Amino acid sequence: VQLQASGGGLVQTGGSLRLSCAASALDFSTYAMGWFRQAPGKEREFVAGIRWRGGVTYYGDSVKGRFTISRDNAKNTLYLQMNSLKPEDTAVYYCAAGIHTSYMQNDYNYWGQGTLVTVSS
Repeated sequence: VQLQASGGGLVQTGGSLRLSCAASALDFSTYAMGWFRQAPGKEREFVAGIRWRGGVTYYGDSVKGRFTISRDNAKNTLYLQMNSLKPEDTAVYYCAAGIHTSYMQNDYNYWGQGTLVTVSS
């Protein structure tokens, strides 16, 4: 199983980025997917989750109203649209796959390598 996250980069405050996570060797459409992030010196935190069908989504409080998670099961790809970015969004962003949507990282079975998002003030 491989989850390949991409799309990170440097952006100014208020800008937007879209992250992608391409899955391979995974029955993607049967897995719940999530995005987590880890800022320097901080613990990894839940950002967003989406059920296998994509109809139900969940967000961490700090990103509600600014980030949107989505998936394209035909392309085995997960997305995270990030708008109105703030310096505190700076982190390495990880995608993950699990049996059930969860806020807890221990509930996810597979993880991508992470992509760095840096928001300058």
